[in-house]
Amino acid sequence: MSDLGPKPSVPYWHLYVDADGVSRQTQCHLTDYEAKGVGPADPQWNNKMERGEATVVFTVQPVGWVGDWHENPAPQWIVVLSGRWWIESMDGIRIEQGPGEFSFGEDQGCTETEGRKGHKSGTVGDEPCCLMTVQLHRDPQREPCHLS
Repeated sequence: MSDLGPKPSVPYWHLYVDADGVSRQTQCHLTDYEAKGVGPADPQWNNKMERGEATVVFTVQPVGWVGDWHENPAPQWIVVLSGRWWIESMDGIRIEQGPGEFSFGEDQGCTETEGRKGHKSGTVGDEPCCLMTVQLHRDPQREPCHLS
């Protein structure tokens, strides 16, 4: 049996809407891990999310792609598979992510302010950015880091 080591704390960025309707980003951590085996396999750390309907979408953004101000189509996990991209929220925070990094986009219902609503995003560097999104069929919440 392998040594599981300490309980994980895995970082992710959360794009959410505050009480004033402004999109913001904050770094959160997945921490609700349980040591459990799958079948006869040795135990591993698992953080099981709430069960529900979801749609998986794979996206390839070309070099130089920019998505002007828009909201995510649904609360969604966004995982970078290859390439790099950036996300800028209405509060001016801009983050960049590369392969293996992920975020939770939950900026539905923003109030347009100075021509901004939701977020902007785009590719970084000289290669396309391949993303996998898991769109959750549920209402957004206006609370940062509510997923742990």
